Amino acid sequence: MKGYISYFKTVLLSGLQYKTAAIAGICTQFFWGFLQIFIYQAFYAGTGQNTPMDFEKLVTYIWLQQALLTLVFVRIRDESIAKSIKNGTVAYELVRPYNLYIWWFIKCIAGRLAAVTLRSGVLVAVTLFLPAPYNLSLPISFGAFIMFLLNLFLGALIVTAIMVIIHSIAFFTYDDKGIATVIYNFAEILSGTSLPLPLLPTIVQNICLIFPFWLIGDFPFRIYSGDIPVTDGLKYLGLQIFWVVALIFIGAKILKYAMKKVYIQGG
Repeated sequence: MKGYISYFKTVLLSGLQYKTAAIAGICTQFFWGFLQIFIYQAFYAGTGQNTPMDFEKLVTYIWLQQALLTLVFVRIRDESIAKSIKNGTVAYELVRPYNLYIWWFIKCIAGRLAAVTLRSGVLVAVTLFLPAPYNLSLPISFGAFIMFLLNLFLGALIVTAIMVIIHSIAFFTYDDKGIATVIYNFAEILSGTSLPLPLLPTIVQNICLIFPFWLIGDFPFRIYSGDIPVTDGLKYLGLQIFWVVALIFIGAKILKYAMKKVYIQGG
């Protein structure tokens, strides 16, 4: 266990060194945040109907998404893992005395935490003090904030488990770009990354609820803003835990099966 904890700290501290990339990411996320807000503002101004989500809550949703993008965005993966499978250097990891699934899981989530630590603080601090209605609102209540943090943590575990599954499949396909692209595009629609779920047609929202992607970011963000009551947060907490356990179990089984079939050529 000490070895896993030490590895987590090493990956986290290593990721915190990329400050130039973090600055570039912050600028990009500010740009995309304002762009989305202005587009939605024009859309809201042009419709005379009741909108499914208040504009202030929508703005908060967008800023939370931009601040926590590197934590909840499914498309972000660890390129070093995929490269190690392609060039065979994964053999060094296979002979080490640790569980490869846990090792990869730690590496993926530590990398995401490092990236979000560098970016989120600045973006949140600035957007909180923007003039209304373009600012990030405070949590609807203290209970909602605590539930948001808990749901966000479980969402981070879900997205990490999905990434390890994608990397594990690379043992069978040599390159995981094919399956990864399919999952990424699928996840962007069903997770609220492309469009917040309340703005989607009801039938699409019902489909989204079948899959775990909406629990990664959309659900915590709407708990924070009050679009979803805290009582519903408690109700869906069990669903998040179910998906965490299920995805970790599936990923571990896929990787275990792959280890029985893997061949390392060369010497």
